[in-house]
Amino acid sequence: MSAHDVFIARHSFIELTARERARALLDPGTFRELLGPFDRLESPWLAMQNVVCQSDDGVVIARGALGGEPAVIAAIEPAFQGGSIGEVSGTKIAAALELAAREFDAGRTIRPVILFETGGVRLQEANLGLAVIAEIHAAIVALRRHVPVVGVIGGMVGCFGGMSLAAALCTELVMTRQARLGMNGPEVIEEEAGIAELDSGDRRLIWSMIGGEERVAVGLADTLAEDDTGEVRDAVLAAFGRGVPASHRSEQVERQLERLARVNPDAIDPESLRALWQGDAR
Repeated sequence: MSAHDVFIARHSFIELTARERARALLDPGTFRELLGPFDRLESPWLAMQNVVCQSDDGVVIARGALGGEPAVIAAIEPAFQGGSIGEVSGTKIAAALELAAREFDAGRTIRPVILFETGGVRLQEANLGLAVIAEIHAAIVALRRHVPVVGVIGGMVGCFGGMSLAAALCTELVMTRQARLGMNGPEVIEEEAGIAELDSGDRRLIWSMIGGEERVAVGLADTLAEDDTGEVRDAVLAAFGRGVPASHRSEQVERQLERLARVNPDAIDPESLRALWQGDAR
């Protein structure tokens, strides 16, 4: 197969909508949406601020099969409010994870996947959004004792704010090269600290710091996937195949403190950070 044929055969994951991403990851013909647009579950707060609502509030919840096993996928739509999380959209994600936990309580298995594409909490619903993000965190921690909770960060919005903590709590995290992961977005850092601290327009710098390749290289994400739906699906299936680890990354507090103690903030760049942590076992 020629390089041209490989290019033609590749199907971009990033270019898909949240609904299309969930459908593409599930086994063919098994996609079934819960609380979809026709349920009209909209944010009650956006209209008060003259923001046009979306009838699924920017989150798609899908049931189906993944690798022949029952699965639930929560997919965030980046085209609506930058994938921001409000009361309704966040509750949908938390409820989906709680649904999965109840399946295990009933003796049934299910594979949970979260497709991240979010700048974090929705500013128009700040306190309500923050509260429900905390519920998402608690639901991930409760569920990952039974089964891997697999997160995927596609791009180009990335994953920031409180939802970056949700991504960090996942058992395994898949990222594309185009994806970004950080607590604060580059634009926020520049606005608060000035361009001398960080130039958010320097794309090469930003992706070298918080892009998918760097995050996988330093162990803050697990699998680097190309922007191809089949490759992302394979990475998700492989993550479930590895099962629940003896210790999740977020539980390895002493290891992370030891890592941080080795970092000199006055002389650090992406290359030296990789070299510093090279060889660390997960």
